[in-house]
Amino acid sequence: MDYLLQLAADPAAWAALVTLIAMEVVLGIDNLLFISILTNKLPEHMRRRARRIGIGLALIMRLGLLSTVAFIVQLTEPVIELFGRGFSWRDFILIAGGLFLVWKATKEIHHSMEPHEADTGVGQVVQMTFGAAIFQILVLDLVFSVDSIITAVGMTDHIPIMVIAVVVAVLCMLLAANPLAEFINRNPTIVMLALGFLLLIGTTLIAEGFGAHVSKGYIYTAMAFSAGVEALNMIQRRRRGH
Repeated sequence: MDYLLQLAADPAAWAALVTLIAMEVVLGIDNLLFISILTNKLPEHMRRRARRIGIGLALIMRLGLLSTVAFIVQLTEPVIELFGRGFSWRDFILIAGGLFLVWKATKEIHHSMEPHEADTGVGQVVQMTFGAAIFQILVLDLVFSVDSIITAVGMTDHIPIMVIAVVVAVLCMLLAANPLAEFINRNPTIVMLALGFLLLIGTTLIAEGFGAHVSKGYIYTAMAFSAGVEALNMIQRRRRGH
């Protein structure tokens, strides 16, 4: 209790908390985009439950990883050398997650571009089972959770601050999940834009895994610019519709 009171009275701890919450919320956008696109392929009555379970699993996974911070930190230590460079378990997790995202986004873009497959869109929704959706969400939750916790460890040594930041960020994801998914579902062009974002994120994860650091600022600036252009296109289409 004394430790928590001292922490609450420390201005540096509050600054770290606010910064970490902001960073966790931004990092959660990637996860939320994937969950929104994936759950929209489920039958409508399953979508909200799948989002809640997917985001709930993300919270459980991140809190579980926080309880093993010492182990998580060790994931950044090289375990094997390939091509003259040391690779850690974190690198392998990022590469695997990036490849999965690139594969998934490419597959969804292919389905959207093929006219014969697009005509059977309702059937495709039914083909995505609830269990398959939860499994795929769980795989990406693991990748994003490891990256999120390692980022948190790099910013503060205080576990309570990390826990609060993670809980707040996941609650924000939970609140935004349904509105974002419904917005994407109502605007088909947004689906293609979101899939493009997932391709970009997947490529970035692979690059990070191979040691090529890509500033998140560049990635999110590009995403914000693209989203802004698409918003202008949507406004233009609506005005022409009137």
